[in-house]
Amino acid sequence: MMKYTNPMKLLTEISIPEYPFRLDHRSSILMMGSCFTENIGRIMEKYLFHTCINPFGVTYNPLSVKKGLEVLLQKEKYTAEDLDHHNDLWFSFDHYTGFSSMDRDETLGKINLSFQRAQKMLHDAHFLIITWGTAWVYTYNATGSVVCNCHKISASEFTRSRLAPREIIQAYESFLPSLLEYNKNLKLILTVSPVRHWKDGAHGNQLSKATLLLAQEALEKMYPHRLFYFPSYEIIMDELRDYRYYSQDLIHINNQATQYIWEKFDHALLSQESHSIIQEMTPLLNMMDHRPLFQEGDAYRKMARQKDEKLKLLKEKYPFLAWENILK
Repeated sequence: MMKYTNPMKLLTEISIPEYPFRLDHRSSILMMGSCFTENIGRIMEKYLFHTCINPFGVTYNPLSVKKGLEVLLQKEKYTAEDLDHHNDLWFSFDHYTGFSSMDRDETLGKINLSFQRAQKMLHDAHFLIITWGTAWVYTYNATGSVVCNCHKISASEFTRSRLAPREIIQAYESFLPSLLEYNKNLKLILTVSPVRHWKDGAHGNQLSKATLLLAQEALEKMYPHRLFYFPSYEIIMDELRDYRYYSQDLIHINNQATQYIWEKFDHALLSQESHSIIQEMTPLLNMMDHRPLFQEGDAYRKMARQKDEKLKLLKEKYPFLAWENILK
């Protein structure tokens, strides 16, 4: 793993809180929110943490994240009545487009498979990691409900508005007690996505992110022993602060920036045991990522034997890892 050092102090380092806990490979971790959740979640999945990542798909706004958590607590499963139909596709306004299909039963099958896994995870989870992306929401005029995704329906069918901090605070203030009572061991780690939403320009993006940060701060004060903040937004905006850390669209962060944030997250939040496991596991993962040009010959067979032996040894040493992730 590439390590980032700062011997000449050429950047302003963000102060990351001292957390009164550590995540480890025995933890169950539910992750919900924006594409930043996906980025960090896939790294954790790669290193065989027990994760469930975005069971409703990428979800950008706080109210849709909260709606997803509510239905996980209250709903048994999704039914045909929960679906809508447009442009030959069956879909759910609670989910992103990856769940949509031309076949209604196929859509329901994908939704409920993900939903039921997330339900079980939430019941037993040690941590819930939430990433808010934007304070802007789309309300479907026909129902008056905020949607997770507009599914390419005409913009005239929706009302777009920016939430006020108080709206977010009130929504979570009314819901979090039931969630924290449902799972008494659950800790929430909240972060704000560093991905910029440029539709409203620079100032509009800053107002949106400021709204999320104000709401996060208020909720953290309400639940100081259960809800914690990780400053991914500040790391990108104030510590890296350079377009070399963005993709070509200059909106999304690139792999280098994601890796940088992951290492900050790793250092601040992972246990020493998990650090050691990742270090031991990295050579195996590198071998598994390697794709030789010719899958034959003595060299290939030797590498395959080494890989199998290393995999067997690590499975015996660490049976509690999420080995099923290797097959994904």
